[in-house]
Amino acid sequence: MQLTRRSFLVSAAAAVYAPAFLGTTDKAGRKPPILGQGEHQYEAVHDWGELPPTIKYGNTHGVCEDSQGNIYIHHTVHANSDSLDTMVVFDHKGKFVRSWGRQFKGGAHGLSIRKEGSEEFLYLCDYQHGIVTKRTLKGEEVFTLGYPAESEAYKPKDKTSAVVYRPTNVAIAPNGDIYVGDGYGSSFINQYNQKADFIRTFGGLGKGDDQVDCPHGLWVDTRGEKPLLMVTDRGNSRLQRFTLDGKHIDSILATSKMPCYLHERNGDVAIADLLSKVVILDRKNKVAASLGEGEYSNKDWSLVRNQAPGTFVPGRFVCPHGACFDHEGNIFVVEWVEAGRVTKLRHIA
Repeated sequence: MQLTRRSFLVSAAAAVYAPAFLGTTDKAGRKPPILGQGEHQYEAVHDWGELPPTIKYGNTHGVCEDSQGNIYIHHTVHANSDSLDTMVVFDHKGKFVRSWGRQFKGGAHGLSIRKEGSEEFLYLCDYQHGIVTKRTLKGEEVFTLGYPAESEAYKPKDKTSAVVYRPTNVAIAPNGDIYVGDGYGSSFINQYNQKADFIRTFGGLGKGDDQVDCPHGLWVDTRGEKPLLMVTDRGNSRLQRFTLDGKHIDSILATSKMPCYLHERNGDVAIADLLSKVVILDRKNKVAASLGEGEYSNKDWSLVRNQAPGTFVPGRFVCPHGACFDHEGNIFVVEWVEAGRVTKLRHIA
C-alpha cells in the first residue's frame, strides 16, 4: 500500500527491530531510554520543553536552534489551544522564552535558520497558505514569497485550472540563493536569489532521475568540494542530489523509507523518517545509526498518532517529521502527531 501523509495506514508487516533502550520513562523518575549504539548513543527525553498552559501543540513540524542555544518549534496549533501562536521558543534548558506566528495556524511546516552577517533569520514554509517567509528571530517580516507565477511550470493550461502550490521546506545556499520544495503541491523545486527574485524551476512529479515525488525537505550539502542540493524525495523513498543550478547528479537509496528533513553537524546528517525512525548518515552517506524505530505491523498508524501526549511508547518514534542537531551534538526530533511531540536525544557517547 502506498503511504501518504493524509492516509497514514500501515498494513504490511514492518521490519523487525528492537530498539536498544534502558528503563521505560522519565515521568515517574526512572531513567530515560537509551537509543543507538557505538558513537551514536542518545538518551531520549520525550515531551521536552515547558509549554505554558495557554499553548497546546498541533502537529509539530519544524525545529531549529539559534546561536544562543534557543530551540524553535513550528507547529500547527491544537484545536483546544488558547494561544494561536505557531512558533514556540525555549532556552537550552527547555524553559519557555516567547511565542509568535498566529498567522501560520494550520499550515506551519518547514523551518530553517541562517546567520547572515551579524544577524540570524528564520525561513518558514506555510503549505496551507502557500507562502515562504523570511523572519527575524522575533517574527518580524523581511519578505514573503507567494505563488511562483513567474515560473512557466506554474502557468495554467486553461482558464479553469491552476497548478497546485503547497511549499513544505526551504534550503539556503552559501551565496544566499533560496530553494523551495513544493512538496505537497506539484513536486517542483523553485530557486530564488537572496533578494527573492525568481531564477528557475526544476524537478517535477515523477520517478525519473531528474524528477521527484514530494520534495519534502531540502539541504545544501557543503561537505564536499562544491556545494550540492540534497532533496528528500519522499514519495520515491530516496534522496536526490542536484547541482545548485538544478542539474541532477545521483540518487541515494536504502537510507530511509519516507525521508522528511535533513540536518548536518560535523559531517553527520540526521534524517527524520516519517516511518518511525531517525537515521544518521556519515560523510559518505552511509547509514551510521537508526534510532527509535518501532514495530507497527498490521496497525493503523493514524490511530497511533492520535494518542494523547505522554502515552506513546518510550524509546520509539511514531512519525518523525523534523530533526536537528544542537551545538552540543544532541538531536531534537519533532513528530507529525495530532497533539505534538518534541524529543531531545541527548548525546551520551
